[in-house]
Amino acid sequence: MGVVVVVVVVVAGGIIVVGAFGGLHWYLWRRLVWETTVRGSIARRVGTGVIAAGPVLLIGAFVAERAGIPFLIVQIIAWPGYMWGALLVYLLLSLLVGELVRPLLRRWIARVNSSATLVAAPEDVLVPATGVSDAATRDRQQQLEHPAPVSRRLFVSRAVGGAAALAAVSTVGYGTYGVLSGPRVKQLTVPLANLPRAAHGFRIAVVSDIHLGPILGRGFADRVVDTINGTQPDLIAVVGDLVDGSVEHLRSAVEPLSRLHARHGAFFVTGNHEYFSGVEQWTEHVQELGMRLLANSRAELPFFDLAGVNDIQGERIGHGPDFVAALADRDLARTAVLMAHQPVQIHAAVEFGVDLQLSGHTHGGQIWPGNILAGLANPTVAGLEHYGDTQLYVTRGAGAWGPPVRVGAPSDITVIELASKQA
Repeated sequence: MGVVVVVVVVVAGGIIVVGAFGGLHWYLWRRLVWETTVRGSIARRVGTGVIAAGPVLLIGAFVAERAGIPFLIVQIIAWPGYMWGALLVYLLLSLLVGELVRPLLRRWIARVNSSATLVAAPEDVLVPATGVSDAATRDRQQQLEHPAPVSRRLFVSRAVGGAAALAAVSTVGYGTYGVLSGPRVKQLTVPLANLPRAAHGFRIAVVSDIHLGPILGRGFADRVVDTINGTQPDLIAVVGDLVDGSVEHLRSAVEPLSRLHARHGAFFVTGNHEYFSGVEQWTEHVQELGMRLLANSRAELPFFDLAGVNDIQGERIGHGPDFVAALADRDLARTAVLMAHQPVQIHAAVEFGVDLQLSGHTHGGQIWPGNILAGLANPTVAGLEHYGDTQLYVTRGAGAWGPPVRVGAPSDITVIELASKQA
């Protein structure tokens, strides 16, 4: 009986989701196509085709990455599919704003029309060149030279729809440029009470959520590596979600990571997306690229302990985070810095006396107003916050998942400079 209830709930939930998804696209079609074009026109056919193809490609992009489809086809589908997802968000938001503007615009037009005076001059009557009166010819000339005025409703629909489309395309275009041009470097000083004087000024380059895959490839990896190396850090912390795809498909894309250079090396912990992409192969391959894997383990560096735990997603295959293995039996007098992909792991970090946790995962929300949703699921969406004696820093990440678009959450590589309170 319990299984039947679960199935019914899942099916009902699926129907609701599909219905809502279809309803949103019907709303887009009505406002952007049906109300702004003439029946049978090319514009209506093209607009209908675009809005019909968009959701199909979006769903296809989600499914293709996990369905064993040839990677080339995944790449072809991913670009238009995910970009439609970003456009969908901002088309809906723009049209919702347009719903507020629409009645105001109608009233303004009505007021203008009521104050206008139309005078028909006798000389406006057209006569054929032959001098013979012909009503049909006269009507055709009048239609060509004085086309019928656009109705108030059509004018308002085109004005609001055009403005919404322009706003959405501009926003997505700007957000795409921000991602593809590469992450910015963010500088941050973090004082730590137990850090020895000799470690004052130690610099850690924190990078997360690069998401190399069907959209962001080798060229993007080159930009990320060049940016990190350009900061000349003492240590590099790669905090998960490096890839979206298998080692077989992304071997060339990740190869530039072998050029990462820091005095104390580059370290890596898994993110949730590694567990969707063949985690065993990736944990082996990142070490072949020269990164040191911290899988529920720690490295005792000259001035502090650097620990790393697996992502929570690993629990489904029995490889979840193990704070005891990573942090137990250590010298509590030494500073502990923890690499953990998801910010929610901060609560365990506090219990184990960690001084600083480095995380990613949230993308800072990536696409506004995604930061609101990210805030519901994470204690910190971006930046530095205190939890008792433990500090948590969350980077917005270097890349993007899904559409290569960021709005209100610019990508970053953060260079954290540790400061000793004894200095």
